[in-house]
Amino acid sequence: MIGRDRITTGFPLVVNATSSTGPDQFSTLSHLECSRDGSRHDADVVQGTSPLGAPLLARYDLERAAATVTPALIATRAPDLWRYHELLPVRDPAHVVTLGEGMTPLLDLPRHGARIGVPTLRMKDEGLVPTGAFKARGAAVGVSRAAELGVTGVAMPTNGNAGAAWAAYAARAGMRALVAMPVDAPVITRRECVVTGAELYLVDGLIGDAGALIKAAVAERPGYQDTSTLREPYRLEGKKTMGYEIVEQLGWRVPDVILYPTGGGVGIIAIYKALLELRELGWLTGDLPRLVAVQAAGCAPIVEAFHAGLDESSPPADAHTVAFGITVPKALGDFLVLDAVRSTGGTAVAVTDEELLAAQGALARDEGTWVCPEGAACFAAVAQLRESGWLTGAEDVVVLNTGTGLIYPDTVPVDVPVLAKTGAIPAMS
Repeated sequence: MIGRDRITTGFPLVVNATSSTGPDQFSTLSHLECSRDGSRHDADVVQGTSPLGAPLLARYDLERAAATVTPALIATRAPDLWRYHELLPVRDPAHVVTLGEGMTPLLDLPRHGARIGVPTLRMKDEGLVPTGAFKARGAAVGVSRAAELGVTGVAMPTNGNAGAAWAAYAARAGMRALVAMPVDAPVITRRECVVTGAELYLVDGLIGDAGALIKAAVAERPGYQDTSTLREPYRLEGKKTMGYEIVEQLGWRVPDVILYPTGGGVGIIAIYKALLELRELGWLTGDLPRLVAVQAAGCAPIVEAFHAGLDESSPPADAHTVAFGITVPKALGDFLVLDAVRSTGGTAVAVTDEELLAAQGALARDEGTWVCPEGAACFAAVAQLRESGWLTGAEDVVVLNTGTGLIYPDTVPVDVPVLAKTGAIPAMS
């Protein structure tokens, strides 16, 4: 299996960016490792993918981390993702670029859980981070490390949310940002890029088409780094803090199942990496949660590869879904997603747009929370897995909502009566 060998080996943990910890203690980052062949690479120069074209994974001096940080110490730190700084790649706290990201709520959903037959259902709500989506975590750490290594401009293709996040954090760091997104990306994410001063272009195509244009542009721009999904090592490091937080919020234990909406796959790869790191540190024992990759039926290459027993995916001919953030026909890290799912005894599920939109509305009515369509796909998947018997209903289940529904206003049509000012509200039925 790829995962144990490639996603594990040597990991760190954190101290708050406002603490007195010096540059030599702030991070235990050791090196970068190719996710294909395990080869070692220098972490202190700007890196993209490995010579094999595979993602590079950050590795840490776990022995040193275990000797300098404990769960009790972490509990004394500020409630943001930088509380885990020993296991993050920024070496000097002076280079931390932050907007207060991290430590999002882990909410019990008793009414909705009871409705779908999973009483112990929880949601990790990433809609409350800066820029309204979990992408802010990867941007915070990725931009911080890029600035530390002397990068002056970041460039990326995006389905919307990641570009908005990286544009915001680049502005915070005083860096340039170049963003290209499909013309069908959510309008609000365009506005987020524009208001923070990013150089934005719309592309008449999908995210892969935008990526090709970004790659060509970066080759002509000294000082810019291509920060496409898994083409730099540190976006993943920011996102793995979701895994750390879930474990800490549950009293340093794990749930039975974690569901994650999967496009480029960074989130589920990152959470798996976090869990392995915590186990290497000795902070977790026993089985890891079963990880479930959730995709939309209109773009489900990971699901198809999983059920076919393949190690890599093939792009669908016509990728389309209202859950625009997971419209990724071919993920660079697909083999890592598949390994994470299989290594934990998990599964991969596809849901239709109709199912995810229905789940979005049902959750809002039950619990008062408006999740993004990608997060809603996971709630539809929970119901599907319960109906099939894969979930018995006794499990402790955590769903990742990766963004606020406010970013996708068109997913909720509004057709309500207009009253004359001299009229009356109808009697309650």
